[in-house]
Amino acid sequence: MAKVKTQFVCQQCGRVAAKALGRCPQCDAWNSMVAEQVRGQSTMHATSLPSEPVRLSEIEDGVDERILLPIGEFSRVLGGGIVPGSVVLIGGDPGIGKSTLLLQAAAAVASHASVLYVSGEESAGQIKTRAQRLFEPGDADHDLYLLSETNLAYVEEFVSQLNPRLIVIDSIQTMQHPDLDASAGSISQVRECAHRLQKMAKESGRAIFLVGHVTKDGAIAGPKVLEHIVDTVLYLEGDTYHSYRLLRSVKNRFGATTEVGVFEMGTKGMIAVDNPSEAFLSERVKSAPGSAVAATMEGTRPLLVEVQGLTSTTAFGHPRRTANGVDLNRLHLVLAVLSRRVGLRLHDQDIFVNVVGGMRVHEPAADLAMAAAISSSLRDQVLPSEIVLLGEIGLSGELRTIPQRRTRVHEIHKLGFSRALLPKSQREVDSVPPGLELIQVSTLKEALKVLQDEAR
Repeated sequence: MAKVKTQFVCQQCGRVAAKALGRCPQCDAWNSMVAEQVRGQSTMHATSLPSEPVRLSEIEDGVDERILLPIGEFSRVLGGGIVPGSVVLIGGDPGIGKSTLLLQAAAAVASHASVLYVSGEESAGQIKTRAQRLFEPGDADHDLYLLSETNLAYVEEFVSQLNPRLIVIDSIQTMQHPDLDASAGSISQVRECAHRLQKMAKESGRAIFLVGHVTKDGAIAGPKVLEHIVDTVLYLEGDTYHSYRLLRSVKNRFGATTEVGVFEMGTKGMIAVDNPSEAFLSERVKSAPGSAVAATMEGTRPLLVEVQGLTSTTAFGHPRRTANGVDLNRLHLVLAVLSRRVGLRLHDQDIFVNVVGGMRVHEPAADLAMAAAISSSLRDQVLPSEIVLLGEIGLSGELRTIPQRRTRVHEIHKLGFSRALLPKSQREVDSVPPGLELIQVSTLKEALKVLQDEAR
């Protein structure tokens, strides 16, 4: 019988100690060390057979044909479909739609391949109730099997019986293996279960989706090694008060890591948005000051979003700076340039910036739209409704060129805008669409003057 050993593991960072510590020496978290009993070596590592070196020229093509996934946005983020033998981890806030999206994907794949949906949080009846809400009668009458179980050993037995091509584990934090005495959700259990599932996927060629809980900081809960074990890490983002959801790839061994899928949460589940730019601009009020349109890139897809700015004379000694959808430090930089290089009086103004639709803009290409929206609100002047702004602002007040200008320009023309204000560059934009005028400027002050002259 294997010797039982007690160790103390930090539930925040995974640090292992021989005795209990009030504070973790690695991540400085208090009262995070939990006692766990380990029986010798993990059976997974003990039964693993050593591999042998093989010549590169003798290895067959590594990636098999991808499993067809009819949900276009989901398939594009994965890189064109589900890779057999891959392990995909999906994280997101509670209630954001992770289980709904995966149930839809499982039902779509089950039309031509067997799928096992394992839930450790809901019963089979609860999943059936959700399926009745999402699907029409007969849409899910395929090889989709539901299993409400938290013991990974039992799950492995059912997998060997059913031989599914796709497995969904909802969630990895609820799974536990009897070889470990630690409770479900602990560092040891999460790591061990993930290793076993990865081994199952690589040996059998089955694709596995894992749902992961997130911490209050938005990171996937559990050890960081969990993200290194899997092949793809996806985050489902969005505001619970808005209907739009973004499926963002942050790691993908079989595709680009910059792809983003856009969905809308409705009564029938997650609906793919084929033209997100049009959706984000559908409720824009063109006659209101403080509204500008920016051309941003989310992966390889251009998106046009509305950036709103509002200024109000403060009643306190320290004016407020609120950023929703943009980085607060980026807002401070833009405000400093507006004050120092353009001469706007902002030291006594409460300033609010918002990106409509629950979007988050991470790239600096929206700097010019942010500055124009703030200036428009301060001067109470309406910006031209047919113009789109794009450009990064430097500390000297200059406008810097942005990548993929041609892609952005074609998206601007596609949505019916007639002009684009962008930084001057030595390289001209190739194949400018007919009917679209490009206004190129060098500095932020020059750009705001052009907009001010147009507004008169």
